[in-house]
Amino acid sequence: MNGASREALAAARERLDALTDSTSVNAGSLADELAAVTALLDREVSLRRVLTDPAQEGQAKAELAQRLLGTQVSGPAADLVAGMVRSRWSRSRDLVDALEELANTADLTAAQQAGKLDDVEDELFRFGRIVSGSTELRAALTDRKATTSAKSELLRGLLGGRAQSATERLVTRLVTAPRGRSLETGLESLSKLAAGRRERMVAIVTSAVPLSDPQKQRLGAALAKLYGRQMHLNLDVDPEVLGGIRVQVGDEVINGSLADRIEDASRRLAG
Repeated sequence: MNGASREALAAARERLDALTDSTSVNAGSLADELAAVTALLDREVSLRRVLTDPAQEGQAKAELAQRLLGTQVSGPAADLVAGMVRSRWSRSRDLVDALEELANTADLTAAQQAGKLDDVEDELFRFGRIVSGSTELRAALTDRKATTSAKSELLRGLLGGRAQSATERLVTRLVTAPRGRSLETGLESLSKLAAGRRERMVAIVTSAVPLSDPQKQRLGAALAKLYGRQMHLNLDVDPEVLGGIRVQVGDEVINGSLADRIEDASRRLAG
């Protein structure tokens, strides 16, 4: 997003934080309601355009949203959406993208309030690894001919009782309503959003053998000092690393593995 949409999203995030800080608002229920509005506006293009029409007064658009949603969702959800359509958006689709992000953030907030945010982050990462390692599973989850209920049932079999409820809801929404994104891209976005709840960065750490708790603590502290932010470690084991570790933070890769050093030496000899 850029321009007006970026400002509108920032304001919406602040309103969501204010809402979910209140003990009277259930963040999980709010997530479900915002997801329902996301699906509605994603489907109803003409309505979405009316609600983001810059030629219409913001208050008029907010009142329209309240009339449409007032009996379908709770007061806090309707007020949040009304405030969003009162803002100016660069593109009508940006409103839907913003609503989807807020729905996901509300689910992550519910997990955070329950002390389960770390679990959700780890489960999203592990699920992504499982999908990338199984072409059959990925094909089943991304099959355009498969029904929403079939995909939901498959995910219940995979995650039900084995993962946090927030993880299951987030993944199910992504799989059943990808909105043009690849499964991998969607999972990466969810992981970043989860890390952002604590203003943390995500480091993907690959090692030949599992790291001990002291090693993880030392690595986390070193990376936090290097990047100036708290760091969440997503740990992966790959015997082909041979020794040492490989750390990826965003687009930056810190190569510390023996395999990387061998490959680097081979390139130098060949060059």
